[in-house]
Amino acid sequence: MTFEEARAQFPVFERFAYLNAGTNGPLARATVEAIVEWNRRDLEQGRGGKPYFENVLALRERAREALAGVLEVPPQNVALVSSTTNACNVVLAGLDLTSEDEVVTTDIEHFGLLGPLLASPAKVRVAQVRDASPREAPCLVCGQVTSRTKLIAISHVSWVTGNSLGPDELRRQTELPILLDGAQSAGACRTEAAAFDFYTVSGQKWLCGPDSTGALYVRDPERLRVALPTYMSQSAYDTENSFTPKPGAPRFDSVWYAPGTLAGLLAALEAAPEWRHERTREVASYCRRRLDEAGYEIVTAPDQAGLITFSSGGEAAEAAARLFEAGVIVRDVPGTKWLRASCGWWTSEDDIERLLGGL
Repeated sequence: MTFEEARAQFPVFERFAYLNAGTNGPLARATVEAIVEWNRRDLEQGRGGKPYFENVLALRERAREALAGVLEVPPQNVALVSSTTNACNVVLAGLDLTSEDEVVTTDIEHFGLLGPLLASPAKVRVAQVRDASPREAPCLVCGQVTSRTKLIAISHVSWVTGNSLGPDELRRQTELPILLDGAQSAGACRTEAAAFDFYTVSGQKWLCGPDSTGALYVRDPERLRVALPTYMSQSAYDTENSFTPKPGAPRFDSVWYAPGTLAGLLAALEAAPEWRHERTREVASYCRRRLDEAGYEIVTAPDQAGLITFSSGGEAAEAAARLFEAGVIVRDVPGTKWLRASCGWWTSEDDIERLLGGL
């Protein structure tokens, strides 16, 4: 598949320079058609009968396999969830943390991770990495570790700065369990998820899937308690004593996807070309270089993933609104003067030039 063929899958590019996959990825034509086809089938034939549920369950396992392919891990280690927040809640609830325990995170995390951490009984220790380089971040995180630390929970790529928090180096420095928020990495770069204990995926961002889709990788499912059971997480139960969790990570499945959602997610994952990671890195580097040449202050370090955060030199929210009117979709980073451009494998150099023209 050529770049032109791959890009032509997305009608939105006929109108916008779409640079906001860090919030919601663009929808491919095949993704929406798959959703509509299944919804039409449900409308005309109903949502019942053995063949119907057999087809939906088969779609479900195909989606699990496809998401496992994104993470490069076995499907039996992947749970289907509705979001990275949902996945983080599953992990934090299952760890049975107490007020005597500590968890370490950073000052540039999304509430999707911070919320579950703050809702747990554990004390949250925060590493100040906002102004640190990707090389420095792992040491700063490890500096917050004490004898009471039970978990390190950070982003693979920060939604604020666009920088990697160096999870590979962090893994080399500690044997503590690590939970990675992969909302800004899965689909934008290789995750190497198998090296970590827990890895979360957001389906609607860089994977360009439907809303309320996602995944959770669990390296050792037997060591995490099923604290938030759903009908999809059990293989048997009785009314008085107990339930039997499904084998592997499917015991943490937390959502029943409608078949249209499953079909749309599969279509989105199939739309991504093999060269997606290399192209994302290339076009993000181009964006960073052009912004630097134009004199903008760049927050994101070189050679990161798909996010490029930079200062617009004025009120960021106003700049984002003005850019939208000019046909360029980016977002502002709340509480800062920064704008954030999401460069995906579908992004063209012309999109970047439109951004510069709009600025």
